[in-house]
Amino acid sequence: MRVSASCHPSMLLFVTIVQTVSAIALLSLIGQWLLGLLAGAGRDSNLFYQLLGILTKPFVRLTRLITPRVVIDRHIPLATFLLLVAAYVASTLTRIAICIEIGVHLCR
Repeated sequence: MRVSASCHPSMLLFVTIVQTVSAIALLSLIGQWLLGLLAGAGRDSNLFYQLLGILTKPFVRLTRLITPRVVIDRHIPLATFLLLVAAYVASTLTRIAICIEIGVHLCR
């Protein structure tokens, strides 16, 4: 990937923000899933499950908007997880490419 030298600081900042937001959303989805397994049927009344749901709701809604209606609602959290993994991997690879191009010492 070739990135012009004039946009490195803003591009690096943008890629770092995307990477961080997708990491937080991924960890929230994983935490909500694990807590749902532990809490069982009472998960909807669990305060921490609800807080993790608040964190993940924008990403789940966005996934519902961009997926076709043939995808059932039960599969939307999995689709959200996969999209966030793809965003995280893409932002990580882009960040590595930028840091290699400008020098690793400038990426700290």
